[in-house]
Amino acid sequence: MMPRLTISLSEETHAALKETAARQGRSITALIEESLRFRGLKSIANAKKLVNKVRQRSQLSADEAMDIALNETRASRNN
Repeated sequence: MMPRLTISLSEETHAALKETAARQGRSITALIEESLRFRGLKSIANAKKLVNKVRQRSQLSADEAMDIALNETRASRNN
């Protein structure tokens, strides 16, 4: 079972969310989860795994790997 979350939205945002979900044939939950992933939302543990993966593949220092991870996250948010 997935945890539940209650949020407050403006009426305009809520209406837009409902309309978009209906237009795309998707659930509001799916749209919100996709938006959070698009914004780069990750737990600290997942972020550290990503940094370690980059370091292992490239033999970079911790600082260099972190810079790459941050730049990639920022780039994905701007697309």
